[in-house]
Amino acid sequence: MAFSPAHHYAVRVEWTGDLGTGTDHYRSYRRDHTVSAEGVPDILGSSDPAFRGDRSRWNPEQLLLAALAQCHMLSYLHHCALNGVVVLSYADDAEGTMVTEGNGGRFTEAVLRPRIEIAAEPMRERAVALHGPASRDCFIASSVNFPVRHEPVVTVRAAS
Repeated sequence: MAFSPAHHYAVRVEWTGDLGTGTDHYRSYRRDHTVSAEGVPDILGSSDPAFRGDRSRWNPEQLLLAALAQCHMLSYLHHCALNGVVVLSYADDAEGTMVTEGNGGRFTEAVLRPRIEIAAEPMRERAVALHGPASRDCFIASSVNFPVRHEPVVTVRAAS
């Protein structure tokens, strides 16, 4: 896969959690922020509730996991279209594990659990196998330094 020309992305992250005294103390500010980019709706973000965040807002760890799951899905659908596998539905219940160490932390793995419905039984073996090339070609998975595992379940849509 060729990686030229380069693709550039721009986002703005703006902290909105000042309660009047800035960050004069660990408990004196909210972790709320807004993620924005031209032409798309804003994402309301915060930190994980374990780190004094607002659970009603997306946190960076969720967004990283969502990016991995989205990227894999889009890469997988592409490979299916090129290889004659007709996907009728796709849903992924992804999970990630992060460990904290001192004042930092890191992801140790992500597990993608896509449930794929295909059009016909003869496509099943190829539908499962295409997760390999999809993973290899996923830009986000190729950019992280932890394993991204896949536990797909492929079913065939019953004739109506």
